[in-house]
Amino acid sequence: MTKYWVFILIAGLLEIIWATGLKYSANTWQWIGTAVCIFFSFYFIIQATKKIPVATAYAIFTGLGAVGTVLVDIFVFNAQTSAMKIVLLCTLIAGILGLKLVTPESEEHA
Repeated sequence: MTKYWVFILIAGLLEIIWATGLKYSANTWQWIGTAVCIFFSFYFIIQATKKIPVATAYAIFTGLGAVGTVLVDIFVFNAQTSAMKIVLLCTLIAGILGLKLVTPESEEHA
């Protein structure tokens, strides 16, 4: 895994934090933290697209953010879940992994 794939992973993790922060921030410091996470999330995804195709990088970035945000909502904030929600999350995860697997190193930009 190249550093550019790690950049996507970091960007996705930061997206989980800032997406959660958009809903749950309650004071100035939490809003500042959310803004900082937004900035660095986009910084890392921009860096990743220097070597990884934009479509693949963006799809994985948003997929990681979506899955992570739903999981945080379920496990941290006790959101209701259902079997169908779990099936759909697994489908999304399979799509994310599939995109990573079908993007060979030779397809990365020079």
